[in-house]
Amino acid sequence: MTGFAKNATPERLKEIMRPQALQRIGEAEEVAAAVVWLLSDDASFVTGVTLPVDAGSVAGW
Repeated sequence: MTGFAKNATPERLKEIMRPQALQRIGEAEEVAAAVVWLLSDDASFVTGVTLPVDAGSVAGW
């Protein structure tokens, strides 16, 4: 939920969410949590992978 999304019309938000499995706008904290995890020791065995944090858009919903 950025300034762009906050100022978008309801119709535009529906259009943005259409390809997403999760039908809602993500929060900045959700993206930050993925980044923090990647920087943590919990992700120490993760290499060379793309981690989409996109509510399922890349999955082709």
